[in-house]
Amino acid sequence: MAILTFENVSLIRQQQPLLNNINWQIQEGENWAILGLNGAGKTLLLQLITGSLWPSAGKLTVLDQVFGQTSIPELSKRIGWVSTALQYRLNVNDTAERIVLSGKFASIGIYQAFTEEDLERAKEILISLDAKSLIGKNYHFLSQGERQIVLIARALMADPELLILDEPCNGLDLFAREELLIKIDHLVRQPEAPSLLFVTHHTEEILPFISHVMMLKNGEIFAKGQRQEILTPDLLPKFYDKPVTSYQLTEQRQMILPVNHLS
Repeated sequence: MAILTFENVSLIRQQQPLLNNINWQIQEGENWAILGLNGAGKTLLLQLITGSLWPSAGKLTVLDQVFGQTSIPELSKRIGWVSTALQYRLNVNDTAERIVLSGKFASIGIYQAFTEEDLERAKEILISLDAKSLIGKNYHFLSQGERQIVLIARALMADPELLILDEPCNGLDLFAREELLIKIDHLVRQPEAPSLLFVTHHTEEILPFISHVMMLKNGEIFAKGQRQEILTPDLLPKFYDKPVTSYQLTEQRQMILPVNHLS
């Protein structure tokens, strides 16, 4: 099954194309990264997938549901979306497990009846992410990295078929970033893991758990394909339109810096 399919999708505002003629498909079992600089259109693309925006042209199918022929609220329940922006809408006085539990209802806060089993499951998801120590702690007192882990657990509470991580490493120091990436790597290796869509500015965050990469530039797909075919010394300078240097951090991980960076 295709997780999502874009067929000639465009998003136009005031006669200006913000996203132009997007053709793209994610198959079940694939984990994709979207790589792009500020203003490339990454957030707009995610808003289309989640139904927050509507295509101006083309056909968009997400989890076998064709936009215009399906209920967006029902579809949204099948998608987990983790974004730093969500942190500012949560009740910071709630405990970590209550934040996770709210994901069952896709709500900010808990206004519905829940069972003790629901609360236990929220705790179990935290434990599965090696975050048992967060149980019982107020969200307000958690570090940025810990908050991101709680948000991922919250997204998993509804058993999503597609998990979107929108720049999950944003604001993390290098140690917290590595810890979070390790947890994501562990998560996607689980037998029942959802398909992953990982959005980032940084090539060094695209680890082997990502099978495919799509480069988005000025609202258009610059390149897409398997990770090893996209993150290459030939393609990256063309994508950035500037000379860059690739530093091989490990066999399957690299960092890109401008040629004229400070050293």
